Order: sequence, then structure tokens, then C-alpha cells
Amino acid sequence: MTYHGAVKVGGPPDVRELAHLIITKVAVGPYDNNAYLLRCRATDEQLLIDAAADAPVLLETVGDDLETVVTTHRHHDHWGALAEVVATTGARTAAGEHDAEGIDVPTELLLADGDTLRVGEVELTVRHLVGHTPGAIVLVYDDPQGHQHVFTGDCLFPGGVGNTWGDPEAFRTLYRDVTEKIFDALPDEAWVYPGHGSDTTVGAERPHLDEWRERGW
Repeated sequence: MTYHGAVKVGGPPDVRELAHLIITKVAVGPYDNNAYLLRCRATDEQLLIDAAADAPVLLETVGDDLETVVTTHRHHDHWGALAEVVATTGARTAAGEHDAEGIDVPTELLLADGDTLRVGEVELTVRHLVGHTPGAIVLVYDDPQGHQHVFTGDCLFPGGVGNTWGDPEAFRTLYRDVTEKIFDALPDEAWVYPGHGSDTTVGAERPHLDEWRERGW
């Protein structure tokens, strides 16, 4: 079946099968958070993006083995189940170096802009975006047999950048980083997997950049 990325809390996950990577998207918790399980086809090594809530659902999705849990940013709704998932699986924790102090579960691997994070034989590039939080990160997978796949946390959604709560400076930095590190760096085909709600593409959102800048959110 064709991947669509439209999942809901209590419903089944959606699975995208790429040549080297399998992506499973599941919605959890009262804020409809998205969690993404990445599995390397060659090694079966797995990495979870945002142990947001509902540890039993996440653990059922993960199965028997999990190497790493990456938290995209410090907001509690994105790591509410982290302690239980890590205690059960023994996975190492990773987060942006400027947000780790805001996450109650200790971070073992501090990530900086431009770092490479591996899941088996698959490489993910870390991008640091400032504005939604000081240390939010985005993960980019450049599929050698396809297009890029971008896990944006709460930095980019269909229809705009993440919430900056009316702070003009926070919006300015987030808009700048989203523009430079996503829209200027990636083609229209790049697929965006946000921290809540439906997926989108860089091409679908690119025509609206000026509109977002003028409205200030």
C-alpha cells in the first residue's frame, strides 16, 4: 500500500518502505504527537524519533530491539515516554546539545549542527534550528535511490514554521533557519515528517515562504 502519513491516535501506524530504510509513523498521546521508527534494512538496527507518549504503543511498534532514541526538542510532549522506553529497551538517548538540559532523562549523545547520526548503514544529518526552542534539531536522510526525507519535529509543519509564541526574534531565527537549512538546501521533492499532524513536502510549502514572513508566524 502507498504511504500517506495520515495517522491518528489509537489507529494503526503507517509504514514507508525505502530501498535502505523502513519508516514507521505512529501517533500517540493527548497532543497527537508523531513518533517515527527508522529501521535499517541491511542490519535491522532501529532508531526512534521522539518517545512522545504512550510507552506501550511505542514499545509494541519498536519490537525487540532499539539502539537509539532521538528527542527533537525539549518540550515535554515529545519525551513523555522516554524514560520508560529507555528503561525497557536499553537504548541510548540523543538530543540537540542546547536542549538536552531541558529533558529530564539524561542525554548520552549530544548532537550539533552538521553531525552525522547512524542507524545501521543509514546516515542522518543533524540540523540545528533556533526559535521554537534553543536547541531543536531536524534529521535529514538523503536517500541515494530517491529524494530526501526530513524529520522536522516542531520546526516546520504544513502551513508554516513552529510556534514562537508571538516573539518576533524567535520567529526571525526560526524562519531564517528553516529557509536556509531546509528550503535553500533541499529540492521540492524532499518529504517532510513533522512532530504533529500530516506530512508535507518542501515543494508544497515553498510558495508560501513570503506569506509566512509577512504574517510573522
